Amino acid sequence: MSSRLATLFQLLAGDAQADRVVPPTGITARLTTFAAAAMAFLTVFALALSLATGRLADRWGTALAQSSTIRISAPDEQMDAQVLAVMDVLATTPGIRDARVLTDDEQRALLEPWFGPDLPLDTLPVPRLIEVLETEEGYDPAGLRARLAGEAPGAVLDDHTRWREPLVRAADRLRALGLISIGLIAATTAVIITLAASAALAANEQVIRVLRLVGARDAYIARAFVRRFTLRALTGAAAGSGLGMVAIWLLPDADPTGGFLTGLGFQRGEWLLPVLIPPLAALVAFVATRRAALATLKERS
Repeated sequence: MSSRLATLFQLLAGDAQADRVVPPTGITARLTTFAAAAMAFLTVFALALSLATGRLADRWGTALAQSSTIRISAPDEQMDAQVLAVMDVLATTPGIRDARVLTDDEQRALLEPWFGPDLPLDTLPVPRLIEVLETEEGYDPAGLRARLAGEAPGAVLDDHTRWREPLVRAADRLRALGLISIGLIAATTAVIITLAASAALAANEQVIRVLRLVGARDAYIARAFVRRFTLRALTGAAAGSGLGMVAIWLLPDADPTGGFLTGLGFQRGEWLLPVLIPPLAALVAFVATRRAALATLKERS
């Protein structure tokens, strides 16, 4: 790998004589530059998707892992007594950091997205909700459920496990899909550049034949093609990455009420990651063109 990187830097330094071997313009030049730009643009969004879903999984896991909800459903004349009983149980349960009864306004805010802002809680049999915050060590859900069943039969503990695990699992899979997409984009870029390089070698067969007659080696000829296509990929990827970063920057800022859709973007040091895309695209182009050039020249030797 180190020798390839050294060769890559030598190619970027330039060779005026070798540059004359490959025409600087043509359909292959435009195809390579456009393909690199388009793939880099898509890579920026795949990277942003992967990072955003990673943050989302961490946020969901942290927010829901240390909180629980107790729902109390009982007749009106028993509601206050059962709430007091539940609070007494929570006060003596190891692993409970804090517990509080949600106010009517808070419960109305929770139900508002489904039933509207004018929900008459006083006339509806809405259960009373208690928010439970646990310590880092946590509590024993089975033991707490057993105590609640004895002290407050109308209380039901929801430790958010059935909500947290599917959400975190889905976010983790989205993150994995983002990384897989980046790998597929890199592979597609390599295929496109390989085809373009092979087409350029076929179009310049007469030039290659003359160079061989005057003593040029295949390594020298291949180096000329590799340098051209590497620089084209680097230029196109730089343009595509820049456009992608601008597009990401224009997206709405993260908003807690907007959830995932407003959190698709980069944060702080993550903005440096798209800068790595053009050099990586150049490396992919270097490897793909070098293999294609050497293989094609060997077949036609």
